[in-house]
Amino acid sequence: MAKRKSNSGPATGAVTSERAARLYRLLKFLGNGAPTRLQITKKLRLGVRGFYRDLEALRMVGIEVALTQGRYRLVEDLALALERLPFPDPGLTLGEARLLARGKSKAHKKIRDQLSKIER
Repeated sequence: MAKRKSNSGPATGAVTSERAARLYRLLKFLGNGAPTRLQITKKLRLGVRGFYRDLEALRMVGIEVALTQGRYRLVEDLALALERLPFPDPGLTLGEARLLARGKSKAHKKIRDQLSKIER
């Protein structure tokens, strides 16, 4: 079995809206029990290769999924895992991004940091 990558930072690549929705459904399914790979692939209408790619995508953002006796389960609370899911590019204009950057939260700071890279 390959070594797991543990990265609590942001996803390294952008996700499409379709993939973000599928990752969300996968987490919800895992959070409601301990399904087998077959149950997951049938429920999500996903091939085995896509299943393993999605597991890797979850691990890349620090969401740990354990395999025990042929069943997959979330290691942490579902709500915490959902908070780390990558979000698709919302297609904001520069003006919209500036407006969203005006707050004091970590999310606001993240947007401000991205704006500063653009506006140099």
